[in-house]
Amino acid sequence: MVTKERFEQGLTLQQYVDHMSVNRERFVEALDELTIGHADAQILERLGGTRRVLVISEDWCGTCLAHVPFVAKLVEGHANIEMRLFPRDANLDLMDQYLKKGRYRSIPVFAFFDEHMNELARFLETRPS
Repeated sequence: MVTKERFEQGLTLQQYVDHMSVNRERFVEALDELTIGHADAQILERLGGTRRVLVISEDWCGTCLAHVPFVAKLVEGHANIEMRLFPRDANLDLMDQYLKKGRYRSIPVFAFFDEHMNELARFLETRPS
């Protein structure tokens, strides 16, 4: 279970970028180049209420580089949505709550919560077979 206090220990997007030692330039470039369509932006608007997005990632991970900027851009500009990022290797207590197939520490992980930290949905890294 993720508590509000544990969630708040995560990094903001800017702190995560500042913390990056690998792929920082590519990550920032992806953020700058991405545009979110009106239909995609409306998905979050329809949720209403306060929402929190927990992201488990690592800067060296190519799959994270592909997905994290998109989610970051999606939540950008939504005052009712707070996103926190957690480097996986420094936060195994969180990672172990989201193991792929019960045993793999696959990233990225995106977990969506309501204002009471009830988990609403999760997306775990998947790769085509």
